[in-house]
Amino acid sequence: MTRLFAASIVALLTLAVAPLPSAQAAEPPQQLILGTGTNLAHWLSQTRRQGAERRNFITEQDIADIAELGFDHVRIPIDEMQMWDEQGKRDEDAFATLHDGIRWSLDHGLKVLIDLHILRSHHFNAEEKPLWTDPAEQVRFIDLWRDLSAALRDYPVDRVAYELMNEPVADDPDDWNRLVARAFAAVRELEPERSIVIGSNMWQGAETFDDLEVPNDPRIILSYHFYEPFALTHYQAGWTDLKDYAGPVRYPGVIVTQDEYEAMSAEQQAPVERFAGREFNREVLVEMMEKPLRKARELGLPLYCGEFGVFENAPAADRLRWYRDILAIFEEQGVSWANWNWKSDQFGLVGLDGEPIPAVRDVFAEALGSE
Repeated sequence: MTRLFAASIVALLTLAVAPLPSAQAAEPPQQLILGTGTNLAHWLSQTRRQGAERRNFITEQDIADIAELGFDHVRIPIDEMQMWDEQGKRDEDAFATLHDGIRWSLDHGLKVLIDLHILRSHHFNAEEKPLWTDPAEQVRFIDLWRDLSAALRDYPVDRVAYELMNEPVADDPDDWNRLVARAFAAVRELEPERSIVIGSNMWQGAETFDDLEVPNDPRIILSYHFYEPFALTHYQAGWTDLKDYAGPVRYPGVIVTQDEYEAMSAEQQAPVERFAGREFNREVLVEMMEKPLRKARELGLPLYCGEFGVFENAPAADRLRWYRDILAIFEEQGVSWANWNWKSDQFGLVGLDGEPIPAVRDVFAEALGSE
């Protein structure tokens, strides 16, 4: 009887601690993995379009074309000025447009990265950036993310990710690190499983990656942007000091020879001074990416190049050779990417009229295996 009683007690205790079938732990959501993408620029960011013109700048046909070309995701830049008024009230038309973009993308098998691109308190090329000096602006930035989370949190975490901010430019890298920690914690509290993209300081440059302090979290994607050599990628771009440069550039090789540089006027020399006599090729570009590559390896996190491209005025053959090298590097190094950008006459794969820009599009089709 004693043995039977003891056995009964053990059996009861086993039942007491055994999980019920209905209480078994659910499988955690699959982590989002980005591969090859394109930026839907100038739709909800860096545009003066409003109303129907803004809504129709990107259509479902664009998304279908992106999917057909072989991309697996889109990065959608959004600006505070497009999405909210100065009191923080949502622009309902802008949010409806954003939801359209996400829904179309999911319907066509694409993943989506939502990128908070420009703030009223922070434009990457503005001289004054109150975000770094005004505590109220930092609170506002975090509140924008709380509101975005409220609007987007029902989308599947394995299909939609967030990027905290595009191209932070802080004089002190610790200002960005502190803001990352606060904003990341706020989003993570609301959405424990959402993948979050975090980039480096100073225009998301590869050279500043050692300064980036990364929260301890497996659902982080590290991000950098790559536009080197700038004299090629922004050749005669109207918003840069290269806008009036009419001298030579080449890739690969010495981008501007010393003899060419010395023969120029002082005015022509100024924008290419740091490039004179320097050689750029595939090996040099990999070396320039070493800091983000190393940090991603050390932390065991995926690495993402969220922007790269060459302005339309660059010499055509050199432009295509650069694209082929950069895409090959990403493939070799296991870096996911999104080109800048899908639709524009400057960097786009299709023009503003929606027609393909054949030579550039063909390079991407080749890389994506859809030629």
